[in-house]
Amino acid sequence: MPFEATRQLLQTLGLPPGDLNDLPTSAKRFPDGAQYRVEIPSVEGPRAMRAVLEEAEARQVRVHRISQGSGVMLLTDAEIREMVRLGAEARVEVSLFVGPRAAWETGAQILSLAGKNLGARHRGMEQLIYAVEDIKRANALGIRSVLIADEGLLWVAHEMKKRGDLPGNFCFKISVQMGASNAASVKLMEQMGATTYNVPTDLDLPKLCAMRAAVDMPIDLYVEVPDNFGGFIRHYEIADMVRCLSPIYVKFGLRNAPDVYPSGTHIENQVVAYARERVRRAEIGLDHLQRYYPEATTSELGAEGLAVPVV
Repeated sequence: MPFEATRQLLQTLGLPPGDLNDLPTSAKRFPDGAQYRVEIPSVEGPRAMRAVLEEAEARQVRVHRISQGSGVMLLTDAEIREMVRLGAEARVEVSLFVGPRAAWETGAQILSLAGKNLGARHRGMEQLIYAVEDIKRANALGIRSVLIADEGLLWVAHEMKKRGDLPGNFCFKISVQMGASNAASVKLMEQMGATTYNVPTDLDLPKLCAMRAAVDMPIDLYVEVPDNFGGFIRHYEIADMVRCLSPIYVKFGLRNAPDVYPSGTHIENQVVAYARERVRRAEIGLDHLQRYYPEATTSELGAEGLAVPVV
């Protein structure tokens, strides 16, 4: 095999010797023994969250986590408390993005073609401080999971948890915008305190299997991808994804829908409609999973490891 010495070096570092083209079955599981859980993203407030929960009940889709992208900073205290209440009652994790982020700040690099990767980072110490304040506010209101897309913020937040400034079960869900694209970079994020990691949307199964071999934390994976992240629909791959990448959050975005960030009441009707359609897409995707991998196991609502909010 080519590059044998380098492959052996990687193995001594706890990494696979290459992408795993044989698609090995993962023996790793969530704490309750399940292989997969379901996430609905872009749930931008309590009205959208109620729509997701209603649609999930009507379609008999078990949704374990909802996530929001506009940020803690763009929700009122009353809205966050309502999402906390809904999550606690439904035993569903509620994950809110941390803000502010570079894309909404005064810097110009994010507007350039080469600088778009900066968008979810925190520019300068003051913006990092604002982000920490966002986490502290969310925690005080009962949220136990936040979305992070900056390595520095992840490190600081993890240190806060070690100091006792955040609960020991607080979840740091890493955004797809962080962009770690190989097993070594994802392993580094786990070592820095990531709780779950949303991998890039366009990685094939051998690359994803190598990531799974390197880390134990759950992988979050879009099986339907928003247009601005590629627009892929990977429903027929779900069975192999669950088999090979367990523990995995199967994440249903929505193709052919405009970006809603930052959200607000001015587009709330659209956001609610998109939220309902994401649950419908989840029903379609999970039907594929049942058809091709019926023995796959999922978690009950409120299962161990879910960062359900606290009223």
